[in-house]
Amino acid sequence: MIFTIDFGTSRAKGAIFNTLGACLGMAEVELKEDSRSSGLIHEIDARGWLTAMAEIAGRLVGPLDQTARATLKALVICGNGPTILPIDEHGEPLANAITWLDRRASFESEEASAALGYSLDAAFNLPKILWIRRHMLRLYEASRYFVSCPEFVAGRLTGEWTTCLPNRGYTKIIWDEAALRALALDERKFPPSIGIGGIVGHVQAQAAEAYGVPAGLPVVMGGPDFIASLLGTATVAPGRTCDKGGTSEGINLCAATDLANAAPSASRAASSGLLVMPHIIEPYYNISGVISTSGKALAWFKDRFLPEESFGAIYSRAERAKPGASGLVFLPYLAGERSPHWDPDASGVFLGLRLEHDLDAMVRAVMESTAFAMRDVISVMEDAGAHVEDLRSTGMPAQSAIWNQIKADITGKPVKVPAFSEPELAGCLAIGRFALGEEKSLAQAAEHVFAPRAIFEPRWEYAALYDELFSVYRETYRRLVDLFPLLRRAGHTVGSAQEEKP
Repeated sequence: MIFTIDFGTSRAKGAIFNTLGACLGMAEVELKEDSRSSGLIHEIDARGWLTAMAEIAGRLVGPLDQTARATLKALVICGNGPTILPIDEHGEPLANAITWLDRRASFESEEASAALGYSLDAAFNLPKILWIRRHMLRLYEASRYFVSCPEFVAGRLTGEWTTCLPNRGYTKIIWDEAALRALALDERKFPPSIGIGGIVGHVQAQAAEAYGVPAGLPVVMGGPDFIASLLGTATVAPGRTCDKGGTSEGINLCAATDLANAAPSASRAASSGLLVMPHIIEPYYNISGVISTSGKALAWFKDRFLPEESFGAIYSRAERAKPGASGLVFLPYLAGERSPHWDPDASGVFLGLRLEHDLDAMVRAVMESTAFAMRDVISVMEDAGAHVEDLRSTGMPAQSAIWNQIKADITGKPVKVPAFSEPELAGCLAIGRFALGEEKSLAQAAEHVFAPRAIFEPRWEYAALYDELFSVYRETYRRLVDLFPLLRRAGHTVGSAQEEKP
């Protein structure tokens, strides 16, 4: 059996799989951001990861008898990132972890990019560590190591401290010796690297007692959870695309070429904020775009206008409404937008609202808007020279048949829904099998853990309708983009004036 665990942004989840890959049990625990997290700041108490580890192990491993425990072959850990945590020589956190959502290190990202000669986003590791050195020098000096989420948990279990390097192409995104020297960072604070599927170490006796995991169990590096989700959906061949849905939406395409260097129109890809990284499967690339509020947009509408209804009832409303929502278009930019606009001032808009529209049509428009946003990202990818063959849908939206069908109709791509609903855990299973020598490669392991439960094909009778509405969707943003900052400033002005009233 293989024990897998994924530490996401808002929840940790675990599963145990048998030798055939069947899930024998699952458990999850909610994780809470620090109460001070807001705006640019996003932190979490890393001790919560350890508490969740113990609780999940207690639910899944605790009930196993001695014979069943003996069949456990490995624990595979993946987690959110890029997230940075400073620890002392005993592996104790010295401060909250700065999560992947955190944007405070924008100045440091520009500084690092200039020094290194390539772009480093504020979310990446080195800008965050530079921020700590500049603004919290005592914390920087006291830190023994800087680690990310899965590295911290694996280290606490095994006593071995590592830096996950998915493959050689990731050195620019994470760090290498040349970058550390160029930025005058203390190289001793950065643990040695280990690859996806590497054995970090074995569970120590003290950790076994504290966290309920058998002593001596091999701990396997699963790395960033987005990589595990690519493996769990078998997004390991060019054209396959992982649609990682939830609060936001991540579109991750496996591509044969690096669009930033190969495509004649790559400047459009770069200017639209597509992120080009090495794929875990060499020699491919992971081309990604992120939509800020997809599932969150529907949750917002439900909470504000239909708080007593279940999501099942909301989906039924969308089914009753006509495709195209009777000419109603929504922009889902309720928290600004990332790909392809990268516009923090962008706002939500209902366009075309008339007396004949009802709540059913508005629900449909909100759900369709997330698919229009996906098509926007996909169009930029394909205009830059890539090809999107299919969408492998995961997360909460993937549980809705009507939402999957809307995505297929609007994007014109088949939507495949995995039989196992937690791609990160399926990816960890693939990594575990590879680490134990049961699979020849990660790609082969990924193919064996993924199977579609359902495939939603585009209904071409709606293609002309959605082509026209997509043009309206794009043009709406273009015509309103200059007005959004004015609205934001007006809102701040009104808010400040109200606060000043006695």
